[in-house]
Amino acid sequence: MCALNVYTHYDLRILNFWKAFQRLPLPKELSCPMSLDLKRQLVAQLVESSRLLRNYIDHRAKGRGTTRAQWIVLFRLRQQEGLSQVDLADVLELQPISLVRLLDRLVEHGLLERRPDPRDRRANRLFLTASGRQLVDDLDSLRDSIATDVLQDIPAAAIETSLETLQDIKERIKSFAEPPDSVAAK
Repeated sequence: MCALNVYTHYDLRILNFWKAFQRLPLPKELSCPMSLDLKRQLVAQLVESSRLLRNYIDHRAKGRGTTRAQWIVLFRLRQQEGLSQVDLADVLELQPISLVRLLDRLVEHGLLERRPDPRDRRANRLFLTASGRQLVDDLDSLRDSIATDVLQDIPAAAIETSLETLQDIKERIKSFAEPPDSVAAK
């Protein structure tokens, strides 16, 4: 009989651990290993796809002299001009201090302006400039191009189902992250 090396010994210990673990009764919610495996695969695909999509958008945005983060702010302000900085941070689920730096850059580039809030001297309201509005309109075509490229050949029914599922997942994640009756830090 040949001697066991360190790696073989380690592998046998791990194998024995898993054999013992498999004999334990599974909790009811984990009783279907295939289902759990599919859930793990879905989460892994979501994470990887999200990372790849962010990188792709960043690359395409860079070609237009902007960033994905700037897009998000500009698109939101086109929908809801006049938001306060605090309200915008809340809507975008960002820390206000992180948003302030981004807003400063947009103001420097002449895409956004801060106006004093007539009801609160401490607050500013945010408005797109003509240049900011023009950039957002130009970015619409790029956003459409990205969506067309990424979702090419995927049936509309599959996109609708995926969208509903992703919205459900997002709401579930939010419910885990924010305990009821408390204000969570963004």
